Amino acid sequence: MRTQGAYLDGRQQQALLAWARQAIARAVHAGDGAAGGSLPDEPVFREKRAAFVTLTRNGRLRGCIGTLLAVESLGDSVRHNALNAALRDPRFAPLAAAELPEIRIEISVLDAPAPLVYRDSEDLLSQLQAERPGLILEADGHRATFLPQVWAQLPEARDFLSALCRKAGLPMDAWQDSGLCYRRYAVQCFREKQ
Repeated sequence: MRTQGAYLDGRQQQALLAWARQAIARAVHAGDGAAGGSLPDEPVFREKRAAFVTLTRNGRLRGCIGTLLAVESLGDSVRHNALNAALRDPRFAPLAAAELPEIRIEISVLDAPAPLVYRDSEDLLSQLQAERPGLILEADGHRATFLPQVWAQLPEARDFLSALCRKAGLPMDAWQDSGLCYRRYAVQCFREKQ
């Protein structure tokens, strides 16, 4: 899948990564998430775009929070999600200042999700295995998503869907039910260098 919206070049990617790091650093050192510094005055940073911010420490997940719908500017979305990943991911304690030098930031800028239409479970598996998109599962008040990067850990479509069902609070084989709704999306993903 190709990404929609403005493509971010290397300079713009670095500006967003620095923006996220500054917000996190201010929050863990000074106790606030006010924007420090500024983004370049470019239209791409003012576009309404959804984004996820993922934090890793020594190659292991340390926080990941994002939005699936474009409700605020890309700059604001990255700042808010960086702060939430660092301080409010319920799976982790808030990031301590001592951890900051070891944290690596990854940003995923999402396209608008589109419905995934499939005939049966085999067609679903086939489409997902070929495309490897980001995927949102929705059913009976349950919802979960995996970014496309999760395919690196779960390269088989059956395993990917089973884990997504578990994340949504559904039985791991619930993906075989043709009544589930899926939406797929692409991302532009970039990260800090090691």
